[in-house]
Amino acid sequence: MPNTEDYLLGTDDTESVRLGIQHRLWSAQAAAIWERARIGPGSRVLDVGPGPGYAAADLAELVGPGGRVLGVEGSPRYVELFRSRMSALGHGHAAVVKGDIHHLATLVRTNGDEAGSFDAAYCRWVLSFSPDVSGVLAQIGACLTPGGRIAIQDYFNWRAMSLAPRRPEFTRVIEAILAFWESGEGSNDVMAVVPRLLRDASFRLEHFSVNQRIARPGEPLWNWPDSFWPSIIPRVVDAGFLTEPESRAFFAAWRDASMDPDCFMMVPPVFDAVAVWRG
Repeated sequence: MPNTEDYLLGTDDTESVRLGIQHRLWSAQAAAIWERARIGPGSRVLDVGPGPGYAAADLAELVGPGGRVLGVEGSPRYVELFRSRMSALGHGHAAVVKGDIHHLATLVRTNGDEAGSFDAAYCRWVLSFSPDVSGVLAQIGACLTPGGRIAIQDYFNWRAMSLAPRRPEFTRVIEAILAFWESGEGSNDVMAVVPRLLRDASFRLEHFSVNQRIARPGEPLWNWPDSFWPSIIPRVVDAGFLTEPESRAFFAAWRDASMDPDCFMMVPPVFDAVAVWRG
């Protein structure tokens, strides 16, 4: 995550558990983009904003002890959880350094790694929190070997998240969350500008696609939004973007939808980008 003591969505137990659920439900998509980025045994991978290290643990297993995984994470709590996770799993080739992702190259050198030595970088749901996406991409490029690849997974058109049949209580909360998100200098439309920013940062875009999924009550993916609301909505209310009555109305509508076998939800579109560093 970007360098912050108070990550926009929090770093408490509720959010940490949600991130674990999120990773499991999107693990197939993560594995697919890693393959496109040619991450495999022996690869040296920079994990940009790894949070508690759920994806980093899978990457460490993928690259094996002959490879390297280095996370750069802004939250002290997530740094601690990352280290505990890797220690428990015996992944001595996976490490994390605390710091601002906008200064990646310096942090990598400070940690004892060579800035231009990484074969790949992974960046999932991180750029949407950054006030300087072009700066982050330039820093990532400086950490890659010539021909190294960056794999990005993030949002465009987050507003497309919809409940069917439509409910005004749901639509109101989505707009409030977007306003809250943008108050933190990030953007859930970030992938709209990523292709151009990659080119400006001396990357060649190799792959660009979208993962559009639907969730239905009782199916595993329903747990993704179901775990998101208790984490985010109290923060949106506390920040003044949503009232308590609106929050209660939303949760009542969500409970009704969760018991309706004919209901479904379009989850936010997650875009994949894989680009090659030209140096």
